[in-house]
Amino acid sequence: MWKKVLPNVLYNIGIFLSLIVGYQYGIVQHHYGYIVSAALIIAIFVYLKIRILKDIRNAQKKP
Repeated sequence: MWKKVLPNVLYNIGIFLSLIVGYQYGIVQHHYGYIVSAALIIAIFVYLKIRILKDIRNAQKKP
């Protein structure tokens, strides 16, 4: 179970850091490449996070 909780926490941190970087460097400093890359990273992390949450939910239902 901890093998799935740790990546979930790391995905949350990655999403949060991507939001900060995308805002600070992309919007405030008008470097729009950072916004695109931050959005791509967020999309990947959200996809992986959803997969892990489904695995955890299915693991809890099986006993």
